[in-house]
Amino acid sequence: MTLQDQELLAVGHIVKPVGVRGEVAVRPLSDTPGRFRSLRTAQLGPDAEHTQEITIEQTSENPRGVRIKLKGVNNREAAEGLVGKYLFVAPRHRVKLPRGKYFVHQVIGLAVVDSEGHALGHVRDVLKFPANDVYVIEYHGREILIPAVKEFVLALEPQKGTMRVRLIEGMLGE
Repeated sequence: MTLQDQELLAVGHIVKPVGVRGEVAVRPLSDTPGRFRSLRTAQLGPDAEHTQEITIEQTSENPRGVRIKLKGVNNREAAEGLVGKYLFVAPRHRVKLPRGKYFVHQVIGLAVVDSEGHALGHVRDVLKFPANDVYVIEYHGREILIPAVKEFVLALEPQKGTMRVRLIEGMLGE
C-alpha cells in the first residue's frame, strides 16, 4: 500500500521533547500549521497502519514549528518515546486544497522523469523552506534536490504517479 492509498493523512512528525512536562515539538507536514489549533484528537503512530487515537490537550505555534501536549504524556521521558512518530487525521479533518496543489503524501513516492522521459527515481521526501519546497529524489543510491517551482517542475500528476522535471547542468552532480 502506498501513502496515496491510505485513508489517514499525516499532518505532523514529532521531532523532539520540549521541557519536562511532556510537550513535544512537531514538524508540520502541512502548509497550514494553524490547523493544529482546532485539532482535539488525532491518530498517533509510526505509520498509518499502526496508530492509536490520542487527545491533544494544548497547542502552541512559533516560527520553528508547533508544540503540543498530549493527554497522558506528562514527563520528558514519555515525550521522548514519541519522537519519530506521526500525527494523522481522518479524511473529515483534511484541509481543502486549491486546484493544482497537493498534499505531501501525494508527492512522496512519485516516479520522477526528466523532460526527455528518462527515469530519475522516486520522490523520497519534501523539504519545507520559506521560499519554496524542495523535492528529495532518490537517484541511484544518492539524493538530488529539485526546487518545487515551475522552472524545474514541469508536471506533477499524482493521479498518474509521476512528476516530470527539467534539469539544469550540475543538478545530477555528474
